This record gives sequence, C-alpha cells and structure tokens, in this order.
Amino acid sequence: MSPLHFLRCHAARRDAATSLLLLAAVTTPGQAQLPPVTPPPGPMVLLTDRALDGRGGVLAGARIGVAQGKITSLAAAEGGAVIDLRGYTVLPGWIDTHVHLDSHWDRTGRIATEKEPPLETALGVAGAAWETLMGGFTTVQTVGDPMEGPLRDAIRDRGFPGPRVFTSLAWVEADSATPPDRLRAMVRERKAQGADLVKIFASTSQRVGARPTLTEAQLRILCDEARAQGLRSMVHAYRSQVGAAARAGCGQVEHATYAT
Repeated sequence: MSPLHFLRCHAARRDAATSLLLLAAVTTPGQAQLPPVTPPPGPMVLLTDRALDGRGGVLAGARIGVAQGKITSLAAAEGGAVIDLRGYTVLPGWIDTHVHLDSHWDRTGRIATEKEPPLETALGVAGAAWETLMGGFTTVQTVGDPMEGPLRDAIRDRGFPGPRVFTSLAWVEADSATPPDRLRAMVRERKAQGADLVKIFASTSQRVGARPTLTEAQLRILCDEARAQGLRSMVHAYRSQVGAAARAGCGQVEHATYAT
C-alpha cells in the first residue's frame, strides 16, 4: 500500500473534473494494464471506445481533444498527435485536495522520519508523486512541507513524472499572543516563497487534545491577508474552531472532527 494512501487525511476529497485535467485510462476486466505514455508536445486526440464524461454520462467512440494540459473537446476532435486508447475505459483524472507527498516509507518499510538522509527523502517524495499519478490522480493539493515547491516546479517545468501540484509549502502556525502584523507577515512570506495556498493551524493535532490555537479574529486576519495576496486558505480545525474558520471567511476547513 502506498504511504501516501496510508497517511492520507480522512477528510480528503476526490472529485472528477474535466475542465483542467488530462484523461487517465483504466483497464476493464481481463485486460492488461495500459503502459505509461509520454504525451507528445502540442495538441492530442485520444481515440476511445468508452469515456466517462465526468457528469454521469458515458461517451461511445469519442475523439477527445487535449491541448496545453486541458481537455478541449469531448466529441469529434481533429488535429494533433493521435493516442489510441480504444479497448480501454477512459475517465477524467482525479483531484485530491489534501495529500502529503512528503510522507513515504523508508528503506526499512517504516514511515520515514526526520532522521532519513536527504537523498533518500527526495527519492521517497519522487516515488509518492509517481504512485499518485499512476493511481489516476492528475492534480493534487499537498499541504505541509517546503520540499513540495521544488517538486511542483520539476513536474511543471522539467517533465518530471507526477500530478499537477498545488502546495502550501510550510504550515502557518501561531498562537493567541501573535500580533496582527506578524500574522500578515507570515502569509506574505508564504507568498514570496511561492506557495499556492496557505495552510493555517487553528487547532493542535487531535493526538494532543485538538485544542484551539488561534482566535476567530486572528483567523480572519490570516484568511483576509491570504485573499489579498491571491492565495486560497485551508484551515486545520477541530471543535469550535471549525465554526470560527467559517465565520472568518476562510476558504477550506480540514478534519472538522467534533465540530460545534
């Protein structure tokens, strides 16, 4: 079992989407697994027998157009390199909005720790990205480690195998005594570092009591600043902090156990 799946947050959401994703092909019973295919540059036409359109329908014999990483046609696309997927069932790539690509098994088969040599950590993260893509996830939001920025860039700019990555880089952690200016500065720092969103801890881990760490006013400052910087906000919250994050106008709440 992939360490990514083992450590995946229970609140992860997987949504099929057709607008931004390359299609992933899956086999039907009795067929061999489709080997990985390196997409050619420029437009593509995918020849299919059966395609799930992401809206509850099934398309028969569709010629699906793809250009610049986006699906441009679900019907009779023309022009571009042809990839023959007939004999397979084709469906939109999946999106997972909460993963930790930095989580992986070490060489002994245990969950890697900070004691792991940096090179082995890099290889483990690369493996998690590959496993995620091969599992059908073509876009992920990975939230929690600075190394995910270089991984995102390598996939986007250098042809590194993996899904499209959006990352928060490091978390935003503070306490009720942190002044407003410092809170805003923390968000701006993530923006300057290249984050796609900010992940804010409004509660401790439930392993240590799920205690509140920020006030509702502080959450509003952080989420307002994220919005001003063009970043989405994700809040790690339990108990009363779930409602506080919603009232503060934050974009996404994760976990939400014991919500009141």
